[in-house]
Amino acid sequence: MIIENSGLEGKTSDLAHLDESTHKLGFVRWQWEYYRATYDLKLEDRSNQAEYFLRINTRAIEGKLESPHAVLQIESVYIGRATFPHGMEYESPVPKPILNTATQRLQDLKALLD
Repeated sequence: MIIENSGLEGKTSDLAHLDESTHKLGFVRWQWEYYRATYDLKLEDRSNQAEYFLRINTRAIEGKLESPHAVLQIESVYIGRATFPHGMEYESPVPKPILNTATQRLQDLKALLD
């Protein structure tokens, strides 16, 4: 599910600051290459043992990711349920408590980047 109106789309930050800010909130930069990076936050629903990932896609608009001074722009924010063994499913509904936690983390990140 794409999270609309997160206030993050289009925001820019240098790589070092974005890494630091997302790390403070529990995100991990998993997928990355020279011009793109994905930040993931694992959220667990203990009531049904499901795992969800809040994912932030970014693209370098200045420099390459090997430099902490590279400038990244946030492109999209979405959430999905992890599926066995290594997949993500983005169509199923997300439980309200998980969505509330995701929304709060996105607001916290927006505040750190403003």
